Amino acid sequence: MLCPYCQHTDSRVLESRSTEEGQSIRRRRECLRCKGRFTTYERVESVPIKVVKQDGHREYFERAKLLRGIIRACEKTGIPLERLEAIVNEIEARLQQRSEREVTSQEIGQLVLQYLRHENEVAYVRFASVYGKFKGIKDFVKTLERLQSPAEVTQDAKDSHEPVLEESDLKDSSSIVTSS
Repeated sequence: MLCPYCQHTDSRVLESRSTEEGQSIRRRRECLRCKGRFTTYERVESVPIKVVKQDGHREYFERAKLLRGIIRACEKTGIPLERLEAIVNEIEARLQQRSEREVTSQEIGQLVLQYLRHENEVAYVRFASVYGKFKGIKDFVKTLERLQSPAEVTQDAKDSHEPVLEESDLKDSSSIVTSS
């Protein structure tokens, strides 16, 4: 590690601390030549994930876009921002654990719905209405019926990535999941 003051390559670690819920390590260092102190951070380098949109074009996954969409769906529901950020962290971690580096916007939308179903029914319906591009009241009724059916989605379904909406219900998830 180069010292930011004298560019010397040798330093010693004075203190190490886990930050960002274990996602990085903060280290206080001291240069062995000039005795200047500085801080470094170590993070696991993640491989970029490409999102395949409904129209077939691809773009890089952006956690900020996903968080904005979830925040929009959860407005005035009382779900703390910290929980929404944790949901995004969990979804991103699940995507990073996959061997495939491409994911469809529909798959991301399904993951969001699985989490929102257990957080807040109103947020779930709001997200589903944009994600499924509802055309009318029948689409809302169909989703509400699914929401009331305890057999439809269980904890096992959440763990196995089982879809909440059927494929035929999906029209374009890009408007919330990956759009600006």
